[in-house]
Amino acid sequence: MLNKDIRKHFPILDQEINGHPLVYLDSAATSQKPKQVIDAISNYYKFDNSNVHRGVHTLGNRATESYEGARDKVRNFINAKSREEIIFTRGTTTALNMVAESYGRANVDVGDEIVITYMEHHSNIIPWQQLAKEKGAVLKYVELEDDGTLSLDKVRDAVTNRTKIVSIMHVSNVLGTINPIKEITEIAHAHGAVMVVDGAQAAPHLKVDVEYLDCDFYAFSGHKMGGPTGIGVLYGKKSLLNAMEPVEFGGEMIDFVGLYESTWKELPWKFEGGTPIIAGAVGLGAAIDYLEEIGLDNIERHEHQLAAYALERFAKIEGLTVYGPLDAEKRAGVITFNVAGVHPHDLATVLDMHGIAVRAGHHCAQPLMKWLDVSATARASFYVYNTEEDVDRLVDGLQIAKEYFNDVN
Repeated sequence: MLNKDIRKHFPILDQEINGHPLVYLDSAATSQKPKQVIDAISNYYKFDNSNVHRGVHTLGNRATESYEGARDKVRNFINAKSREEIIFTRGTTTALNMVAESYGRANVDVGDEIVITYMEHHSNIIPWQQLAKEKGAVLKYVELEDDGTLSLDKVRDAVTNRTKIVSIMHVSNVLGTINPIKEITEIAHAHGAVMVVDGAQAAPHLKVDVEYLDCDFYAFSGHKMGGPTGIGVLYGKKSLLNAMEPVEFGGEMIDFVGLYESTWKELPWKFEGGTPIIAGAVGLGAAIDYLEEIGLDNIERHEHQLAAYALERFAKIEGLTVYGPLDAEKRAGVITFNVAGVHPHDLATVLDMHGIAVRAGHHCAQPLMKWLDVSATARASFYVYNTEEDVDRLVDGLQIAKEYFNDVN
């Protein structure tokens, strides 16, 4: 397990909620921010605030160095071949939409196929729905196994020579399932399709190597990995990005503007129209520094241990159903569950009364809820600052909620 002193790096956790010490178990929605990230953003605004790529004055140069330095940190973090392959976006959703709107519109035609799965987040469903409608393409879903994992045989059955895009999340935000992205990429490439990966729930929790995975696009968000909201990343292979058209036009991304024609800057800037998310990039860079100091392997091991401990304790709670793999090694630190006779929203409300923050609802995964045959679930998600004591507090809270609603009923 990670050192419990890590918790001290997160100022927000040093408070009480409804008279109880805060236990934050909603990191899959957004993680808390370490002091190192908060200070980096504050220092940028205090000392370096300026626009980038434009001025020749000192503040402009310092801001540009920080912004582009963050790009280099991202490149190293995911082992991209070139910094030109790193596009800053507003988040995973924007990045996935960018691929659908630029690459998809140029390469998908009538009758072509787009393959996704039932476990996808809405951000990795709706852009492909819209593209399929616009182009007359076929949107296909890979069925899940009973334990919420993916069968490579079913992926092979779904992907054909008509498939142009395969888009799958690396880690499920509901089931916690860690998907075999490298093997799925090999299947996609064997049929001439590109592989798009929603990495929102993976990049904060395990080591991502896009060269090893060989995926064509990889998207993730800063706010789920200790960074600020409003900043994300689209990784794309250089050859694909060079062939793609921008989807946002204006300042920063142009080379020359005439009265009737314009030309674009080279990568990566042709996809970053307008004043970029400078402070967000600075914060993301600081978050990467923080995570790499801890070590992604250590973070992954810590979360597996917490998940295993939680699954062991949950198994002793009568009437509690866990969704997704029961083997902690097959899942990240996300556990979604329901308690018989208690609506997830009621459960989350009682837990909040005892200072425990969990998520309740459909988790932006309504097709998956339908597949699970539930309308909503509760979800506990762990990160570097969580401990076994947090799990114990959650289990105690669940018992309290069960007793309360049994008495009411």
